[in-house]
Amino acid sequence: MTYSGLSLRRFEDARFLTGKGRYVADLDAPGALHGVTLRSPHAHAEIRSIDVAAARAAPGVVAVLTCADLDAAGVKPLPCTSVLASVKPMIVPDRPVLARGRVRHVGQPVAFVVAETEAAARDAAELIEIDYDPLPAVVDGAAALTPGAPQIWPEAPGNEVFRFEKGDRAATDAAFAAAAHVTTLDLFNNRVHALPLEPRACLARFGEGRFDLVFTGMGVHGVRRQLATVLGLPESAFHLACPDVGGGFGAKNLLFPDYVLALVAARATGRPVRWVAGASEEFAGSVHGRDLRGHARLALDGEGRFLGLDVETVADMGAYLSAVGPHCPTNAFSTAMGGVYAIPAMHLTVRGAFTNTVPIDAYRGAGKPEANYIAERLVDAAARETGRDPAALRALNMMRDAPRVTAMGMKVDGGRFAANLDVLARASDAAGFTARRAEAAQRGALLGRGVACFLETARGAPGEWTSVSVAPDGGATIAVGTHSNGQGHETSYPQVAADRLGLPVERVTYRQADTDLLVNGNGHGGARSLHMGGHALVLAVEALLGKARAIAAHLLQADAAALDFAEGRFTVRGTDRFVDLPGIARAAEDPASLPEGMAPGLSADAHNTNDLVTFPNGCQAAEVEIDRETGIARLTRYVAVDDYGRLVNPLLTAGQVQGGLAQGIGQALLEDVAYDAESGQLLTGSLMDYALPRADDLPDLDVILEGTPTAANPLGVKGVGQAGAIAAPQVVMNAVADALAQVGATAPDMPATPEKLWRAISAAG
Repeated sequence: MTYSGLSLRRFEDARFLTGKGRYVADLDAPGALHGVTLRSPHAHAEIRSIDVAAARAAPGVVAVLTCADLDAAGVKPLPCTSVLASVKPMIVPDRPVLARGRVRHVGQPVAFVVAETEAAARDAAELIEIDYDPLPAVVDGAAALTPGAPQIWPEAPGNEVFRFEKGDRAATDAAFAAAAHVTTLDLFNNRVHALPLEPRACLARFGEGRFDLVFTGMGVHGVRRQLATVLGLPESAFHLACPDVGGGFGAKNLLFPDYVLALVAARATGRPVRWVAGASEEFAGSVHGRDLRGHARLALDGEGRFLGLDVETVADMGAYLSAVGPHCPTNAFSTAMGGVYAIPAMHLTVRGAFTNTVPIDAYRGAGKPEANYIAERLVDAAARETGRDPAALRALNMMRDAPRVTAMGMKVDGGRFAANLDVLARASDAAGFTARRAEAAQRGALLGRGVACFLETARGAPGEWTSVSVAPDGGATIAVGTHSNGQGHETSYPQVAADRLGLPVERVTYRQADTDLLVNGNGHGGARSLHMGGHALVLAVEALLGKARAIAAHLLQADAAALDFAEGRFTVRGTDRFVDLPGIARAAEDPASLPEGMAPGLSADAHNTNDLVTFPNGCQAAEVEIDRETGIARLTRYVAVDDYGRLVNPLLTAGQVQGGLAQGIGQALLEDVAYDAESGQLLTGSLMDYALPRADDLPDLDVILEGTPTAANPLGVKGVGQAGAIAAPQVVMNAVADALAQVGATAPDMPATPEKLWRAISAAG
């Protein structure tokens, strides 16, 4: 039986739906203490003094840590792992685990209280007396770069973190000089929060000179490397593992101060320390995503062909540089710049800005959503300005010859670009839109149709590691260095392994996220798992079957080249003599049954050094109805026609797309991390203020999968994890712009809230 390509339901769902999931907060730890992080109430302030005497004397308190305690323990600053090669050198100020001398955003950790119970720790934290001297704050990236803005770091004059450029400036200028038409837009990709269902959490232990950290994350080896740097110890001094993880979306790929604090406290007290983020801590103490202001221009010739794209942006980095934050609006953005279009000349300029806000880091797509949003909003505006059909203008300019090297140096190996645009027109009933718009108008509503495309550059970190073993009972175990946090790896990876081993899929056990189990691994991020991990799995299975073939030849007293492998057994060609994998595994336990010099056991591992990128892509359409009296927008239709290459599990693929679409739709219409411009206070510190999309905000999300396999990996797969969030914002906002154009109104920046839409309609008269 062939399992790849089947829409199997996720094996792990039975565990989750019956309450048998195993999350960090579920872990039993006898004698565990509870940690609480005291956070700054100020956006910007000098710390004159900290008095923790009352807190240390409080009932149940075992330890209170401040910056002075961490300094005495030799704890180093949190690292930024993506230092850019930029035009203006990147400024990387120290990011202390606990604030030293000054706080720079609301929610910055200042002290850590460890007590017998969480309630006792919280009560004690309120007894800590801190004398703050408030300073002026700035919470907008563009405002931070203006003369006279509050200075956040002395080593970064004018709050500029870096100045990054990429592309051909001269060729781009020439393209605009020759243009028959230039479309210009100022766009804002609003600040949002990943907000996984499971909050950040950890359980820390220390014993026999070794740290043990169980946490909710998206990768263990990268966090271990960062921990080793911060605590000044070799990586071998740390064991990291993750149980079940309730969502990540990029925000759990990082080392957070609270994990370091829990480990330091565990070493100091000799007892396990548990820390679980509260709801408000996820907004003020985690990381945020996006926050990019762009001034963008698209040059067209007289026939509507794109000649050049010029983008100048300001990227708000927050108060500190998070691990991969600077990579998102720069290198990652540039890989997807221009989207699916054959644009011969492009240039990108990015100015990074420090602000008194939570640091920015990767959020589902990490730079690629921002790049695609700019391109697709420009194309839609150009179609409106030149009187062209938006879909026809896209089709005219799509990449057709493959492989094609873009003006930013990305080698795109092909995709169903124009073909899927045709499928979209039929699937979304483009022909019936005029009638639907007329019907809406009779009800006093504005109905708009938006079409947009996307191009993802999926890979994440290059290289991946996997091991495979077969037991004497015929069961196989695979351990993969990627990391599932809801994607269904316990199902998709066994499908791949079962096909190649010739075993029933239910006999394949999946393991992940344990530094003692896996010698290496790059976790999840960049929609990389099946691309990178699946490739490594294929290599490991091939290595295992190579060993199995040698053992089978020895057992059958036949030449290895004369053996055929199918359905989990090696057969001597032309005979009925065979030995199956369980039999080989049993023989492999006995050194006397093995060829001379072969190690016992039927197992193998492999490291995939592949650094190739895959290019998921698609065309999507939405219809948005806006009430003219209230500005309330309702998404009435959404259709996606996407290319993810060869599909291992179409059901899981569609689910990944739909989840990403929900997040992208949320960004377009609802979600916005907001700060008060004067005080720097976080205004959206809970779900009472931050609007996540609910079921009744979404129509049926119709996902049609039409793909072309890639040659970048032996499975032919393209990453799907980020695509929906990359595509949806521009699709929805193009529909909003189309609706508002009927009354001469201009689309606002995301999110297109009822207030913004009502004001736009009212201003248009």
